[in-house]
Amino acid sequence: MTHFLPGARLGLIVALGLGGTPAWAQPDDLPAPVEALVAQGLTVHERFAAPDGLTGYAASAQGQPVAIYVTANGQHAIVGNLVDAEGNNLSSEPLDEFVKGPQDAAVWQRLEDSHWILDGDHSAPRTVYVFTDPNCPYCKRFWDAARPWVEAGEVQLRHVMIGVLESDSPAKAATLLGAADPAAAFTAHNRGDEVAPSAQPADIEQQVQDNNTLMRELGLRGTPAIVYRRDSQLEVTQGMPGDDKMRAVMGSSRP
Repeated sequence: MTHFLPGARLGLIVALGLGGTPAWAQPDDLPAPVEALVAQGLTVHERFAAPDGLTGYAASAQGQPVAIYVTANGQHAIVGNLVDAEGNNLSSEPLDEFVKGPQDAAVWQRLEDSHWILDGDHSAPRTVYVFTDPNCPYCKRFWDAARPWVEAGEVQLRHVMIGVLESDSPAKAATLLGAADPAAAFTAHNRGDEVAPSAQPADIEQQVQDNNTLMRELGLRGTPAIVYRRDSQLEVTQGMPGDDKMRAVMGSSRP
């Protein structure tokens, strides 16, 4: 129930410092053990208070959140989660606030800035991004399954048009993006009309390539690739969702 793209990694990649540039500035005056970890590739995002004389640092390694705790004398660091007597993970909240939250916000902004076709009411309270290839049958199945939520005005789908599955996929995606009424053309396509690829301006063709690049950089490899918010965190599902996952994507039971 999924089309998979060869050579791509599975999972949402949130290491946003692409090209070797850190996405966040390091706090000043880091203790020596933390400086040593930074030299090994960790990025420190923020300092936070910790119990028993420890100082916490919210960091990430290749995009994955990691907590660092420095002893009171500043000479030693412990890497990992801090747990209290009841077994509560005291690291999760600062990592969510200082690492995961900014990462998710940056990914969401990149999705907003991508080239997509609106499916539904732009004022619908829930937004879901879908990486969609015109030649993907499961993308059409997802479009059809989403009709109750879209038509009820509860969800707006933003289809990030990609061209990766077949040789004519880029041309079809560009034709849909470049249509006089992209939403109407996309709806007609999902209702069974064939997309007749036609030459598009260079900037429209580049939009498809930019979307392809974004999909690769986010580590997504299956279509449809669906990015949505659950509570305050981003979630990803790839392929045609089952019933339970569909409710999670849409944020509610079927209207």
